[in-house]
Amino acid sequence: MGDAEEGLLWGANGGDGRQTPPGQLGGSRGGGGEEEEGGATVAGGACEGEEPGTPPKVVGEEEEEEEEELDPRIQEELEHLNQANEEINRVELQLDEARTAYRRILSESARKLNAQGSQLGNCIEKARPYYEARRLAKEAQQETQRAALRYERAVSMHNAAREMVFVAEQGVVADKNRLDPTWQEMLNHATRKVNEAEEERLRSEREHQRVTRLCQQAEARVQALQKSLKRVIVKSKPYFELKAQFNQILEEHKAKVTALERSVSQAKTRYSVALRNLEQISEQIHARRLQRLVLRRASPVGAETSPRHVGPEKFDSVEHLLGLSDATSLNSDELEGREQRRGAQGHFKHHRSISL
Repeated sequence: MGDAEEGLLWGANGGDGRQTPPGQLGGSRGGGGEEEEGGATVAGGACEGEEPGTPPKVVGEEEEEEEEELDPRIQEELEHLNQANEEINRVELQLDEARTAYRRILSESARKLNAQGSQLGNCIEKARPYYEARRLAKEAQQETQRAALRYERAVSMHNAAREMVFVAEQGVVADKNRLDPTWQEMLNHATRKVNEAEEERLRSEREHQRVTRLCQQAEARVQALQKSLKRVIVKSKPYFELKAQFNQILEEHKAKVTALERSVSQAKTRYSVALRNLEQISEQIHARRLQRLVLRRASPVGAETSPRHVGPEKFDSVEHLLGLSDATSLNSDELEGREQRRGAQGHFKHHRSISL
């Protein structure tokens, strides 16, 4: 083989100092392609664990969801709800026990009083007007005491209003040269208060006198019945004393039942408030989630310049090309320059030749 032939073969081998065996031309490219395919296979294997079509969660979304789940208001309202529920159960048990005790005492008192009445006979009915008069006299005495308190309060208010009038009059007299409207307003207000207090005092005084007369009449009736029914009163005394004891016990249990019923009502109110607060918190969380969902689905910035869908009815028109005409005219020179450079490179492209 001559020197010229050896030079051609050396040039065909790429000038890298290595000879290419026959039948393996371009093998380096094939090997590189296999390596790329192998790398693609490895990359694909790394993603096999992920479910197809499942977008990864954003860290901010996970933090927001965790923050919503750990909202401290929910835990607080749940504690209030549980406390109210426990109190309702506890107080309702106590209420049931108190009602049972009240019914038991009522039944026992009726049984004992009936037994006592059967032993004493008709003296109980004869002495009943006396004890009824005593009850009315006691109620009239209590009403007299309440009327006396109202009258004393009205007298105190009247005296305070009169002192206010005196102070206002002194201020008006001191500033008679200037005629300050503040003192005039204060005097008018104090005068109205005196008139109102005077009316309340007179009304309380009349009410006190009325209940006092009723109390005196009730006391006189008690004294008269005590004289006329002395024998039956003494004979029926055990029955009415036992009845008074049972009435006092029943009143105490009735007050206890009433207090427990009020406690149950208050606990139920707290339970309803906690439940309503939880519903409001749930609605707020749902509204925030809906708002974030709407913001995520909203179009991003610059969506107005994205290609729009052109309906079939506008294929024959040029309305959808109006926005592209300026951009096309602006870039026409640049595109022509690129085409010319590509053509020039095509003329000077090197073609390898291999002699067999």
